[in-house]
Amino acid sequence: MTYKTSDNPRHANSWYAASANDKRVRPQLQGEIEADVCVIGAGFTGISAALELCERGYSVVVLEAERIGFGASGRNGGQIVNGYSRDLQTIAGRYGSDKAVKLGAMSLEGGEIIRNRVATYKIDCGLVQGGFFAAFTEKQVREMAAHKANWEKYGHSGLEMVGKDEVSRYVKTDRYAGGMIDRLGGHIHPLNLVLGEAAAVESLGGRIFEGSRVTGVETGERPLVRTAEGSVRANYVLVCGNAYLSPLLPEIHGRMMPVSSQVMATEPLDAELAESLLPANYCVEDANYILDYYRRTADNRLLYGGGIGYGGHDPKDLTSVIRPNMLKTFPQLKDVRIDYAWSGNFALTLTRIPHMGKISETVFFSHGDSGHGVTTTHLLGKILGEAVAGHAERFDVWASLPNLPFPGGRALRVPLTALGAWWYGMRDRLGL
Repeated sequence: MTYKTSDNPRHANSWYAASANDKRVRPQLQGEIEADVCVIGAGFTGISAALELCERGYSVVVLEAERIGFGASGRNGGQIVNGYSRDLQTIAGRYGSDKAVKLGAMSLEGGEIIRNRVATYKIDCGLVQGGFFAAFTEKQVREMAAHKANWEKYGHSGLEMVGKDEVSRYVKTDRYAGGMIDRLGGHIHPLNLVLGEAAAVESLGGRIFEGSRVTGVETGERPLVRTAEGSVRANYVLVCGNAYLSPLLPEIHGRMMPVSSQVMATEPLDAELAESLLPANYCVEDANYILDYYRRTADNRLLYGGGIGYGGHDPKDLTSVIRPNMLKTFPQLKDVRIDYAWSGNFALTLTRIPHMGKISETVFFSHGDSGHGVTTTHLLGKILGEAVAGHAERFDVWASLPNLPFPGGRALRVPLTALGAWWYGMRDRLGL
């Protein structure tokens, strides 16, 4: 099948946008309307919250500056990776064992939410079970084994260590010293997932407006959200813009940084070749600090991602950044054409832990999933919905975690973070 990104305007030039099931453009907000809840942002966090609230019987309006899934939700690697960007042992060391136990109890829920919604609403997003974490060195293998043992204390029973002689069952390459599989992981077409969830919101009476960038938020007992052509008066506002949130709310804007990651998709491969590269059809993520991630698509492409750009800056030639790493893993693809290459920003926090909280008693926010957004956004969106419904126990756990600004403010956050990434990248290269 030949796909055209021009059929899906205002999206990135991605395989996802070109192969989306639903390319309808939703209307722009016009005039003044009211709702129980106004959600800012139609990515995974906002749509997850909206769906939770619609299922509870609330009237919900979602405002999206561009298109549903325009940001990281519709551009990411499509991998269901459980947990958070920092492991539970680190969380326990920072915030105490009580917090680690509570966050650990939620750490597998994001993937559960995805699987349940796919089944409940019959969302066609190519869901495939299973993920493989690849280790380059024996040190990384030992770290994975320790991570597995720690996670099992919190109830994760789907992990299994893989020796070097077993790697070829999951990925045909000689780069890895071993690894770990997660039977509760998996992969999906992320744009089709968020579009399917958005359709579920609409089926329950929720209203979604695209091309409706928020120009102002008036907090108060009944906050008002303004766009260029209209406004929404609501009882609650949920701010879910993440890396693409405009600097309207200084209380949160300086506490996250947009970071770009690059992805490309090959031409469709011969089915036998595609299967030989990834025999179990698991998605793969390596253990380096600046990691590579890849998987097969439903039409037998290899989708390969990696690279990083602090401040949301991209290299001029995306393919030149990713393709060399792909060829290190699969040199047999040296003559394969690259059909799509794109980038997308995710929101990074200083702690690498998501921030949740309140700007006022009626305006809540969630952002900064720091590279683990596919599952975490689904969990935190659901928790936002719970909080609005008066069940804020889990929201309060997240809101109690430190919400720290980057040192040096916005001027120094990029160079300082890039310096840290250079150090950890050097350690990866030296095998330290």
